[in-house]
Amino acid sequence: MAGQPIRVVIADDEPLIRAGIRMILISDPEIEVVAEAANGREAVEEARAHAADVVLLDIQMPVLDGLSALPELRRAAPAARVIVLTTFGERENVLRTLEHGGAGFLLKDTAPAELIRAVRAAAAGDAYLSPAATRHVVERLAGGREAARAEQARGRVAGLSDKERDVLALLGEGLSNADAGKRLHMSEATVKTYVSRILAKLDCENRVQAALLARDAGL
Repeated sequence: MAGQPIRVVIADDEPLIRAGIRMILISDPEIEVVAEAANGREAVEEARAHAADVVLLDIQMPVLDGLSALPELRRAAPAARVIVLTTFGERENVLRTLEHGGAGFLLKDTAPAELIRAVRAAAAGDAYLSPAATRHVVERLAGGREAARAEQARGRVAGLSDKERDVLALLGEGLSNADAGKRLHMSEATVKTYVSRILAKLDCENRVQAALLARDAGL
């Protein structure tokens, strides 16, 4: 890329939006807008025809919307890096963009300087996400960790007997031994015995750890 301008295709069904993006990008001497497209199908064709380095892709367009065009773009112009630039920052849009190989996600209220930075970053092989998009990704990763923790917890409690699972579930609700006994029609001493057995089986140091494990396992 040294010495060569970054070749950009702008895909948006609104001519005024395309014109505004073009004016921003061409203010950088190292960026060249090589084509414009009014729908996703044209975006695929223009990116392939002009060997685009970066495609700025709107989501809501006729003929073929941006998210549907994205995987086709990745096949037709594999060297092109795709940045979704849209008014709609919903979590699903962000995640689908990344799942389909998008290199960035920006909202249309992005500052001009940030748009230029995003194009430069994408051309250099980096990902560029707006703060809102980054937040969605962090939430998704956190959700993934929660899913892994839940699966691990379910595996740990799988070896408990039905009655032990019942007692553990009540620990997860924060019940005392006495209250758990009333719920399960057991004496407090019997519940205490079950709790000791559960802690040993689950390798938990105390009932708080066991309660957290119960919550993670969905009991």
